[in-house]
Amino acid sequence: MNRLLLIILLDPDTYIYIGWAVLTLLTLLLAWLFFRRRHSSHLVPRTSHLASRTSHLVPRILLSLLALAWVVFLYGTYIGFSQLEVRHIELAFDDLPPSFDGYKIVQFSDVHAGTMTGRRRHLLEEAIDSINAQQADMVVFTGDLQNIVPEEIEPVADLLSSVKARDGVFSVLGNHDYPMYFKGDEFEKYEKMGLRMNMDDQLGWTLLVNERRFIRRGNERIVIAGMDNDGATERFPQNGDVQQTLFGVRLHDFIVMLEHDPTAWRRKILPHSHTQLTLSGHTHGGQVSLLGWTPASITYHESRGLYQAGKRYLYVNSGLGGVVPFRLGAPAEITVITLRLKIEN
Repeated sequence: MNRLLLIILLDPDTYIYIGWAVLTLLTLLLAWLFFRRRHSSHLVPRTSHLASRTSHLVPRILLSLLALAWVVFLYGTYIGFSQLEVRHIELAFDDLPPSFDGYKIVQFSDVHAGTMTGRRRHLLEEAIDSINAQQADMVVFTGDLQNIVPEEIEPVADLLSSVKARDGVFSVLGNHDYPMYFKGDEFEKYEKMGLRMNMDDQLGWTLLVNERRFIRRGNERIVIAGMDNDGATERFPQNGDVQQTLFGVRLHDFIVMLEHDPTAWRRKILPHSHTQLTLSGHTHGGQVSLLGWTPASITYHESRGLYQAGKRYLYVNSGLGGVVPFRLGAPAEITVITLRLKIEN
């Protein structure tokens, strides 16, 4: 019973059905109240002018709020969730190897494949077309490929495997890539985890689990490192190991670190490494942004976009999907990062 309930709650369409049901019930309730008020008004004694104005104002406020709720729900579900932003940024470093000046990295994150199948498959198609159009040197994926189980990935595996870059596609695990939301026994969870970790290889991606690879241009190199998911609380897997991830890395190496959870940047990456650029996801940009404010900023100090500490940077990508198919003012995002060598005058 618990497993069935969890599957229903983590089905993206469940939230759409709930939204339709709640707003429809509120609409019917408000219509009934208006009807009842209108047909019983002749029985109500004459009231003061102020009370009369108040009695007319309250229904209008309720009607306006309900109309606003319908607009927000319909827009966020059917328009906002379909919006995609390709964001271009350039970052200059004085310790970037000269051979990598102009090196282009394309980041995408939080696909949540179970949400991008069926009638929403075309959203992933458009995103991958945009990724490949950038002709990147490297593509990186910063976690949460699935919602609950790796079987969700299979219907869109053909799309994901079409992502290409000169130096390859590198990825890390997010919290949803673990079977923490799957209510099976320990053996079933172990089996699901194995299937998930093999999926990247099937897609032609290089999954980095506290590992690193070296990208070379002649005699120069940069490091692409992937630290395992490391959440700030026990609600999320806390498996990140900076020392293991950067084993064999030299002090003067330029490091691009992939880490799903941005809270690990200040907790582990900044104090325990010289990583120049960290790329994260996880927050979905809050999926709602009002005048620049997002609910994710309540929990996450670094919730969306670019952050800097001295000469070191963190970029938090807003992701492509989400368990709840709703976005308002926080469109899905593909980030194109161009590395530049800073020339001192």
